[in-house]
Amino acid sequence: MSVKQVLGRLLQQEQLNFLLTNRIPRRQLTRLAGWFSQIEQPLVSRASIAAFRFFADDLDLHEAKQTRFRSLHHCFVRELKEGARPIEPDPAVLVSPCDAVVGACGRVRGDELVQAKGRRYTLRDLLVDPVLARHYEGGSYATLRLKASMYHRFHAPHDLRIEHVRYLPGDVWNVNPPTLARVDRLYARNERAVLRTRLAAGGQLITLVPVAAVLVASLRLHCLDVLLHSRYRGPQEFERDVAYRKGEELGWFQHGSTIVVFAPAGFALCANVRPGEVLRMGRPLLRLS
Repeated sequence: MSVKQVLGRLLQQEQLNFLLTNRIPRRQLTRLAGWFSQIEQPLVSRASIAAFRFFADDLDLHEAKQTRFRSLHHCFVRELKEGARPIEPDPAVLVSPCDAVVGACGRVRGDELVQAKGRRYTLRDLLVDPVLARHYEGGSYATLRLKASMYHRFHAPHDLRIEHVRYLPGDVWNVNPPTLARVDRLYARNERAVLRTRLAAGGQLITLVPVAAVLVASLRLHCLDVLLHSRYRGPQEFERDVAYRKGEELGWFQHGSTIVVFAPAGFALCANVRPGEVLRMGRPLLRLS
């Protein structure tokens, strides 16, 4: 058995995976990862990308615009070739904002959401704004987890305007299944941003919540002129009025993480959206009934 196979089997053991990725100085390691990933020295860049490919054997770079990367960071936030992610044109459909593995999803029951089997959290805990939380009671949600090897940019699920952004500093727990099964209210405890958007046609409020995680050193939103990360100490609420077309890029994570998407009553998950399914950006996510 190869070294890679041995390491892979060890990391598949949930308890060990949890300990290695959480019982560490998470915030300090995340800052270190952010600094290291942006080193543009050619030897460091090539070695770190090679190590990344060794552990993430599903990393696929053939769709990337560039074939060479100045740093590990540039590999993580790579852009794709034109047409690599076709956008579902049906005007009644909201598309997935990112490449992801679907986690918990479905109808919002009262104020509660499923985090993982046996663990729940609330809309108010996640969104903080009680008025916005009440808006999604009886609505639909989808939890979209971006694996480290996936495309890290995220896009508008429909023609919309971003009205408000709230940045919520917090912890950086891993967001993988072993951790979700062990840590209560994880998404509501982690660093995150709440993006309140309004559809151009119909005016419905759609909210996206990008959630950071261990090794996710920054969150870039193109509608803001600041980089959101653990050392950011500026304003935490931003009023905005910025229009985006369906599929247009909203921002990026530096590493894998999660986006939770909320739609009000009247929307339902598309047939292809169920836990464990792999979605690509631009594929159907929610449909207006």
